[in-house]
Amino acid sequence: MMNKDKRFALIGPGVMAEAIISGLIRESVIPASNIIAAGPRQERLDELSERYGIQTNPDNAKAVQDADVVILCVKPQKLSEVTNDLKSQVPSGALVISIVAGATLQQLMSGLDHHCVVRSMPNTPAQVGEGMTVWTQSEAISQEQHDLAQQVLAALGREIFVEDESYIDMATAVSGTGPAYVFLFLEAMIDSGVHLGLPRRIAEEMVVQTIQGSMVYYTQNQSHPARLRNQVTSPGGTSATALYYLEKMGFRTAISRAIWAAFTRSQELGKGQKHQDPENI
Repeated sequence: MMNKDKRFALIGPGVMAEAIISGLIRESVIPASNIIAAGPRQERLDELSERYGIQTNPDNAKAVQDADVVILCVKPQKLSEVTNDLKSQVPSGALVISIVAGATLQQLMSGLDHHCVVRSMPNTPAQVGEGMTVWTQSEAISQEQHDLAQQVLAALGREIFVEDESYIDMATAVSGTGPAYVFLFLEAMIDSGVHLGLPRRIAEEMVVQTIQGSMVYYTQNQSHPARLRNQVTSPGGTSATALYYLEKMGFRTAISRAIWAAFTRSQELGKGQKHQDPENI
């Protein structure tokens, strides 16, 4: 337990907050008794307290009073309300870590009147310790705070530190939103198997293992995806036929445009803009 004397406050007790709480405890970053979660729904706070043995407080400002680390886990639409609650309330030496999509370092520093800020973008596999988090930091962050932030984010899975903040919006579109693309592809393959006549249970098992096995094979093989794809694409065979139709239907273009739309939306959120029609992007 490397941070047994530090206190962590999580603002916004949602799914990602629970993933962080679980990871911090699982990886022995901090004892559960040193974690406090804050949010407006008392029933949700009680649920987290019972499940993990953490402290709770419905008052955001009171929750951060003695915190060494404050983690913002709220939705972008709620950020201004939360920063109004916390403005000038965060202890001067505390580290603030934000997972709020689109919220820039400048927005966070200005809204909180606090300069030791980390901006990060994790994804939902963090709930099982297999997340991908890309993060950056403000100039005021010390080496000790940098190391602490890295330790916290590594408890969720893999983490990558970047110096260029613009990479965070890109990461939001690729890895932050990425699980949604994977799950849609997973769903489409399963439904296609059912359409062919397979029982759903069998189709699901086949597709899940195919995707898992393919990823393990890719990571161990260390070859370019195109090379691996060519290995299973015999001339005039079933894979060649299927890939022809995917290309004909604009599969690559659809993925590319989806990621670009997510990137644009992340930038909109940072500027407080309303959503644009992706067809106009």
